[in-house]
Amino acid sequence: MTVTLNKTKLALAMAGVLSSAAFSAYAAEDVQKGGTAIIHMNSEQRILNPALRASTGVYNITGKIMEPLIDKSYDGYVPVLATEWSGSEDGKTITLKLREGVKWHDGKDFTCDDVSFSAIELWKKLLNYSSSLQANLESVDCPDPHTAVFNYSKPMPLALFVAAMPDLGHPVPKHLFEGTDILKNEYNTAPVGTGPFKFVEYERGQYVMAEKNENYWREGYPYLDRIVWRFMTDKSAAAAALEAGEVHESGFIGVSMADIERLGKDDRFTVGTQGYENNVAHSTVEFNHRNPILADLKVRQAMYHGLDIDYAIKTIMRGFAKPGRGPVPSAGGDNYTDQVTTYAYDPELAKKMLDEAGYPVKDDGFRFHLRHRPAPWGEYTQLWAEYYAQAMKEIGIDVELLTNDAPGFLNGVYRDHDFDTANGWHQFRSDPAVSTTVWLRSGQPEGSPWTNQFGWKSDEMDKLIDDAASELDPAKRAEMYHEIQARSMNELPVIFAIEHPFISVTSNKLHNHHNNPRWNSSSWYDLWLEQ
Repeated sequence: MTVTLNKTKLALAMAGVLSSAAFSAYAAEDVQKGGTAIIHMNSEQRILNPALRASTGVYNITGKIMEPLIDKSYDGYVPVLATEWSGSEDGKTITLKLREGVKWHDGKDFTCDDVSFSAIELWKKLLNYSSSLQANLESVDCPDPHTAVFNYSKPMPLALFVAAMPDLGHPVPKHLFEGTDILKNEYNTAPVGTGPFKFVEYERGQYVMAEKNENYWREGYPYLDRIVWRFMTDKSAAAAALEAGEVHESGFIGVSMADIERLGKDDRFTVGTQGYENNVAHSTVEFNHRNPILADLKVRQAMYHGLDIDYAIKTIMRGFAKPGRGPVPSAGGDNYTDQVTTYAYDPELAKKMLDEAGYPVKDDGFRFHLRHRPAPWGEYTQLWAEYYAQAMKEIGIDVELLTNDAPGFLNGVYRDHDFDTANGWHQFRSDPAVSTTVWLRSGQPEGSPWTNQFGWKSDEMDKLIDDAASELDPAKRAEMYHEIQARSMNELPVIFAIEHPFISVTSNKLHNHHNNPRWNSSSWYDLWLEQ
């Protein structure tokens, strides 16, 4: 289903933004209702269903349309579509009380049937991170319309379940998905949710628009009339649109680092990392282990020694980063350790190791050639790819960069495996079992983005990952994740090279922004625009 909206209506919405270019005096305590928030998106993924694809590009849009069972605030986890949660002593049953009086945007009631259907048919089978997390989910019972009982064959720690729900707990309306080909369902690109904003239109390559849900269950919200997400791949154009007042926010390092530094000195904007505490990421180098050269551990170790991580942090990330120490970042709390193998920048050692691995320099000046796909997530992913190619050339490896749009990158790496190396970001979400270990656990559904589609398999790692996910003792879980981290740094299935936060540039005309640790992915029900 697509609700059409002609270009005139979009122009009028934009005109409303442009007419408020001058700052107006207001009392800090007075919320202004109405208006259109214009948000920059530097790429589009086409799928807008967070129950099918866990992705920042999806959450940034559909998090305002489709709500999770539980969200996260700076004070902890908070009820959304679930109001209470509890777990059995053996960890095999988790019971949720669901919010009553909530309706889908088409007027149908939200009930346990929607949660049960979503959990079994999407979260367990299709959702890229969740299929591993929910592997032991056997059923979701509905003793009444507003109680959902999750039944597991192995223990599911309640803390892990709750930590996963903000990203991996978005129900879909059963009545719109049951009996259809879920992967091809039209509502994947025209989402129907329970959130503060209702989907209006998706104009490919240009924008997505959502308007105020007048029947939202939070009385008095939302404040905004609508939100428009504009797709702008040209980072300079996006920065210019921010300065002209045509765009109110660019998140996830959507403009160049130079513009981030420059706009950070402009008192019309707030620039910073607040609101991303739940979204720490790693810049990666991903290997296709089907290539026998890259299946050689010594080659991967040599390539790591050929990377000057400190240089990349200073020049590409402008200091907003630190060296990675495996799949769990320092934001991982007790589950993180820095007692792991590291790889100092040493190009001469790298060359020696490549010689010993049987890959001397040939007549063309190179040891071997690689095809590399950089993710189109922003300037720094492209710059990291360019630096990687330059660094590899220094140790005798030729790297061809293959530029893609978002679908091209996702299909090329995770579905078609048409790459030798790739880079993007791996995002940590509260607990390693939510989105991190899927990068290392084999057996992920074929083609699932941001999962282990690299042709790498370790039975020992698989067992360790599975045991950690079902361990109820937090201290024992932490020890297991320390071992996973150490094994990852020793075996290098993926190089988690640079740990970094994300950065937003936000017009000071927006208020109540970045007020929770996953703000760009959250619902924005309390966001308002100074007009």
